[in-house]
Amino acid sequence: MLVAAASYGLGAAAFALLAMAWFLTHRSRPDKPFPLGIPAAASALWAALEALRGLLQTGRELVALAELFRDLAWLWFLWRNLRQLRGNDPGASSLDSLGKGLGLLGVAALTAQALSLIFPHARLVYLSYAVFPTILAIAGMVLVEQLYRNAIPQDRWSLKFLCLALGAMFAFDFFLYSEAMLFSAYSPDTWAARGAVNAILVPLIWVSARRRPTESWPVVISHRMAFHTIVLLGAGIYLMLMAAAGYYIRIVGGDWGNVLQSVFLFGAGVLLLVVFFSGEARARVRVFLSKHFFRYRYDYREEWLRFTSMLTEGDPGSQVYERSLQAMARLVESPKAALWLKEDAGPFRRVAHWNWSDLDGQVPANHPLLGFMERRQWVLDMNDYRQEQDAFEETTAPDWMADEEGIWLVVPLLWHEKLMGFMVLAQSLGKASFNWEMSDLMKTAARQATAHLVQARAAEALTVARQFESFNRASAFVVHDIKNLVAQLSLLLANAAKHKHKPEFQEDMLATIESSVARMNRMLMKLREAPDASATGSVDLTDMLNEVMRSKNAFSLKPGLEIEDSGLAVRGDRERLVRVVGHIVQNAIEATPYTGRVDVKLARQDEEWAVISVTDTGAGMDDGFIRERLFRPFASTKGTGMGIGAYESRAYIQELGGDIQVASRPGQGSCFTIRLPLMPADEAMT
Repeated sequence: MLVAAASYGLGAAAFALLAMAWFLTHRSRPDKPFPLGIPAAASALWAALEALRGLLQTGRELVALAELFRDLAWLWFLWRNLRQLRGNDPGASSLDSLGKGLGLLGVAALTAQALSLIFPHARLVYLSYAVFPTILAIAGMVLVEQLYRNAIPQDRWSLKFLCLALGAMFAFDFFLYSEAMLFSAYSPDTWAARGAVNAILVPLIWVSARRRPTESWPVVISHRMAFHTIVLLGAGIYLMLMAAAGYYIRIVGGDWGNVLQSVFLFGAGVLLLVVFFSGEARARVRVFLSKHFFRYRYDYREEWLRFTSMLTEGDPGSQVYERSLQAMARLVESPKAALWLKEDAGPFRRVAHWNWSDLDGQVPANHPLLGFMERRQWVLDMNDYRQEQDAFEETTAPDWMADEEGIWLVVPLLWHEKLMGFMVLAQSLGKASFNWEMSDLMKTAARQATAHLVQARAAEALTVARQFESFNRASAFVVHDIKNLVAQLSLLLANAAKHKHKPEFQEDMLATIESSVARMNRMLMKLREAPDASATGSVDLTDMLNEVMRSKNAFSLKPGLEIEDSGLAVRGDRERLVRVVGHIVQNAIEATPYTGRVDVKLARQDEEWAVISVTDTGAGMDDGFIRERLFRPFASTKGTGMGIGAYESRAYIQELGGDIQVASRPGQGSCFTIRLPLMPADEAMT
């Protein structure tokens, strides 16, 4: 017993120091909450009496009374801080009920202990020294768990050591007394270690107190807190009852007692797990709490955070319909749901479901029920409809909807006061009744879900529009190139009658036709095939410009080419570069009279850039045209032009990491300067 006395003596000293430190640091604060010093002093007194009991081997009743006051002081400490925080909050009434329950529990424990002294019957002693301490330990663990769970995250750092200490203290007590309930005796070793265990926890309590000396912790008593509290408390009571039943089975079971006890306790544990994982059981508990303990059924902050999180989880556009159904169903504990949306010029059809694959049907766009939902904007309770056929103002529901007994709610989805669809929800697992609060929540959530669905459908439409845009853009570029080829061939045909007998003209004509046919074949191939990233490679700018010059031989004004630096190479698509530079050269030719000049020059700049300049002596352009119209698609000064050549040219040059600069004045010509990043010499050679 000396070991036990030393252990509890250490605990008494630790709690005494904690109480003294608290009172010394808070004696001058008139606004302090229920002080930590009171439960600390009660713990010190209890530990001191336990130490004396270990030395004197007497005083069991006095120690039990001190321990009871210690437990009640800690429970009152936790409850008081919760109550002071809530103040006049509407949820404070539930805390008042909790305080009354703790008070009744304390009175019952004191009564049982008094009766056990007056009437030292075995059952009363068992109740006083085992059952009630176990219940108090369970209550303590529940309060500690909820204190931490419901604290604001940024304030949990100041609570974690206190919760850890008190949780460990109550858990150790629960282990001690539950073992005593099973075997009708305390474990001497566990009882002796209890004092030192409590002493170890004191520094954690002090650290937490110093972090938040006011003890005003921002804790919210939410629906979730009440749910978990009831579940944990019920589980604790259930385990106590099962432990007592197991002990009785062992006593009366004879030789089979131990085996029967093990089988019984295992079966009881499995049954508890089954209940824990039962969605219907959880839903019924939530409905019970909402009906009897709260002014409002829903914790709107928590429900809205969960709803929006479920709507937005996952990748954008991925199963957006199913996520919306699941989010709506979870609000009312519904196990399944389905979604109907209106087609462009057809009926409302089912487009998605959640756990409800066998529910299907369609509703014509002119059905009276749809007009009723759009006009009234009500959430329809099909249970009312089945009981009273005129519940919807004599509007009948479709046969498939009226005949399906599992349908509970029909939620309209309105966008700008127009009905775009509706959701159908199955009966709640908790058999919840439909009322005004649920109706308002569902209508508000439906507005949010509708916005989410509209955004998803708009994204789908945008994706399709972009695909068509890409195709149309490619087609426009092809038409533009064909127009240029037609212009070359037309010019060739116009000069054929005059120059057809000249060998030079014949040679240029054949070269132009060959080049035009090759370009048209390449365009047809690109229309048939998907874009190939492998087409990008090293392009020799000298060869590319020579090809551009050959394609312009049919024009009466032949451009001049000057290669200042040869051997320059860039990374790109040769055919697109030929088309881009060719477009700029051709525009220069068309803007310049045959008596003028068009010069093309290739040079190196700063060892990193290749510069292609196209200079003409044509009509020129003003600054406003260059800034506002030159590089805009489908804006052209030519009556037959597409207006996309300059746009494509700049877009592709920028794609290669270069740029196009334009210098021009009306009546003085223009100069287009193309800058392209050079490839490193080693890459260009490969």
